[in-house]
Amino acid sequence: MTIPATMRALQQTSLRGPRDTRLITDAPVPHPGRGEILIRVTAAGVNFADISKSRGTFGSGPRPPYPAGFEAAGEVVAVGEGVTEPRPGARVTGVGDGAFAEYLVLPAAAAVPVPKGWTAEQSLGLTVNHPTALAALKPLGRLAAGETVLIHAAAGATGQAAVTLAKHFGATVIAAAAPGKHDIVRGLGADHVLDSRRGSLAAEVLELTGGTGADLVLESAGGPGFADSLAAAERVTGRVIVFGAAGGDATISNQQLIYEHQIQLIGLNIGVLMQAAPEIFGAVMAELFALVAAGVIGPARPTVYDLADGPKVLAELEARTTVGKLALRP
Repeated sequence: MTIPATMRALQQTSLRGPRDTRLITDAPVPHPGRGEILIRVTAAGVNFADISKSRGTFGSGPRPPYPAGFEAAGEVVAVGEGVTEPRPGARVTGVGDGAFAEYLVLPAAAAVPVPKGWTAEQSLGLTVNHPTALAALKPLGRLAAGETVLIHAAAGATGQAAVTLAKHFGATVIAAAAPGKHDIVRGLGADHVLDSRRGSLAAEVLELTGGTGADLVLESAGGPGFADSLAAAERVTGRVIVFGAAGGDATISNQQLIYEHQIQLIGLNIGVLMQAAPEIFGAVMAELFALVAAGVIGPARPTVYDLADGPKVLAELEARTTVGKLALRP
C-alpha cells in the first residue's frame, strides 16, 4: 500500500470550543516510531473529552493548534522498529493523539484487535466507553447483584454501555437522561428512567430506594447537579464514581463530606488507570473481551459522519442533543 505524504485532518485552533475546529487537507502523515504502528483510519470515535480538550478543561490537555481526536479504528499499514504484532493488514482500534485524520500512529502494545465478524467502526468504544463503564461498575464501584446504581447521561455511549453491563451484573438500574432519550434507555433494560433536566433527582432516587439512596452512582454530569448526585448515594456505604464533568466544574469540601455527604467518592480517568494501575486495567480489558465473546457486549452502532462535519458533530455533542456513539469517517 502506498502511503501518501499528506492527509485530511481536523485541527483545533483555539480553546474556544468546536467552533474553532478546522479541516485541513495538507496535514503531514505521521511515521511510526519504535514500538508504534500506523493505521489507516476507517472511523474515529467522538467523545466528550474532545470537547473538554477544545475548551482547555481537560487536565493538562494539549495547547492549540493541535491535531484533534484520540480514538480510532482501522487497518495497520506500517509498523515501527521492534514491532512484531500487530502486523500490516490487521484491523485494530486504539487511542492516540490526532485520531480525526486519515492516518494515526498508535502504541503497538495498546492496539486492540477488532473482534472477529465486526467492522472497524463497530469496534469503536472498546478502548474508551466500555472500559470506562466496566471499571466504574466493577473494580472501582464494586457493584454486586441486587444493588441499585444511578447512571447519569444514560443515553450517551458510556452511559449505554453502563446500563447494559449493570443489568448483566444483576443490578437495579436508575438511569438519568433527557426526556427525548428515555425510550432508548428503557430499551437497554433500565428499571427506572428519570428526567436529567429536573432538579429533583436525589429526591426521586431516595423515593425509589425507600429512602436509602443508590448503592452506586456513576457521575458524569458535574456542574450544579454534582451535589444532587452525592445526595442520591446511600450514606456511608454508597460509592460515587466521577468520570466526567459535562456540566462544568463542581466542588465539595471536607466539611461537606463529614457532615452532609458521608459517601465514598472516587475519581476515574481511564488513561490514568491504564498507566498507574496496569494490573487493574488489564483485568478490566480481559473481562471486557470475555463479555464480547459471550455476546453480552455487541458491535457498536455509531452514527457516522464525514470528517468535514466534525465541528458540527462536536457542537451537537456539547449541546447534548446526540444519542449513543458518534463517529467520523475520513
